[in-house]
Amino acid sequence: MTGRDVVRRESRVVHGHRRSYLVAGAGPAVLLLHGMGDSARTWEHVMPLLAREHLVIAPDLLGHGESDKPRADYSLGGFANGMRDLLTLLDVDRATIVGHSLGGGIAMQLAYQYPERVERLVLVASGGLGVEVVPLLRLAALPGAAAAIGASLQLPNRLAVQTGLGVARRLRLLPEVDAQELERIWLGLRDRATRTAFLRTLRGVVDVRGQTITSRDRAYLSAGIPTLLIWGDRDPVLPVAHVHAVAHAMPQARVEVMPGAGHVPHRTDAQQFASMLAQFMGGTAPASHDPAAWRALLAGAPPDAQARSSSVQHLTPPPALSSSDRSTGTGT
Repeated sequence: MTGRDVVRRESRVVHGHRRSYLVAGAGPAVLLLHGMGDSARTWEHVMPLLAREHLVIAPDLLGHGESDKPRADYSLGGFANGMRDLLTLLDVDRATIVGHSLGGGIAMQLAYQYPERVERLVLVASGGLGVEVVPLLRLAALPGAAAAIGASLQLPNRLAVQTGLGVARRLRLLPEVDAQELERIWLGLRDRATRTAFLRTLRGVVDVRGQTITSRDRAYLSAGIPTLLIWGDRDPVLPVAHVHAVAHAMPQARVEVMPGAGHVPHRTDAQQFASMLAQFMGGTAPASHDPAAWRALLAGAPPDAQARSSSVQHLTPPPALSSSDRSTGTGT
């Protein structure tokens, strides 16, 4: 490693709560947002690769990892506010936002609330692009889930769960990397404060019927933001069909499907993932803030987007964005 790509652990206090984050490199900023129950560690193999040419920041979201776990706002809007304020404290005005799973929903919310801070958007196996989600998370949103999760982490139940994960690996029901990640996140829930924050976060975006928040009907609003969608074709948590469906509403977006990867493509092949990001960032100009362009986007909303209504909540639209150079990818 060179001094430039050495990953450091730092922290800042935002609104009275400690926010821990990993940071490496220098140059144009890239903000990496992890998924639910996870931490900045999920990006540990990607960060040194991106840090060769970028300032890379990977926070532990509030309630996750080494950040504080208070009784607080764990909504997408709350997370987006926290990320804006952390960037401000770090003297970062604008960044390419990369979000995995829940982090993808936060990335979209950040772009809607604070478009002037977003240069590009990268959604990795992102939440908020469809209703379907793995049944296990739907069950975890039910009352009594805290006790059930706690019981699953006690002996002998813990051994039974680990045996089940081992069987899933051997039968190839789960990609190996996904099984490892699932076990790591599940074991992290032994801490009561972590478990409480996890369930509050989960219930803000998932109920027994699936995901409760979507941005698919407003995907056309991303026309001014260079956007990259990355998915694994074996994703067991959020089906790859989501990326194909939303791509029709985001024709300017570049789509990359990683063969053999599951829900964590950035850990399945960090080198390939980092190369995709580097190529995307090198081939697109950052978005710029343009109120007139935003009004034009709203006025020209697709009829199906204007008419669509359902019980699913929708993200709050942002002010205007435009880009001097739209994403050049047409999908693969």
